[in-house]
Amino acid sequence: MLQQYFIELGEGYGDVYELMELIETNQNRLHRTFIFSSNINGGQAISLAAAFRPAQDSHFMPIYICREGISEMDESKSKRRLLFEKTSMQHGQEPILIGLKHSSEFADTKLFYQYITGILRLNHLVPPLQ
Repeated sequence: MLQQYFIELGEGYGDVYELMELIETNQNRLHRTFIFSSNINGGQAISLAAAFRPAQDSHFMPIYICREGISEMDESKSKRRLLFEKTSMQHGQEPILIGLKHSSEFADTKLFYQYITGILRLNHLVPPLQ
């Protein structure tokens, strides 16, 4: 049974570099990259994520995420987002932009990740639960 699990990195600048390094070192397993956008306080809270195919014979599909650590208040993209987009494109993945509810609208982070997983499965962006 293939299951997707979110692995939360941090929200800081260094965490985006860690996510980009994961993409670099696991490029043969890279499935898709995502930019999740949520409205909050008149701006956008941006999350960056990368999904990887399972390692060897495992049934574990990791989705690494930097959750809502980037704020964008106007039309211009942040430097971290631009770096992530560049890294994704260098490895053949145009990041998929998805609008979401903000995680603060959920009682628990686990529910927030179940919500995202459902959206990704319904849109065939990750494999269905088998």
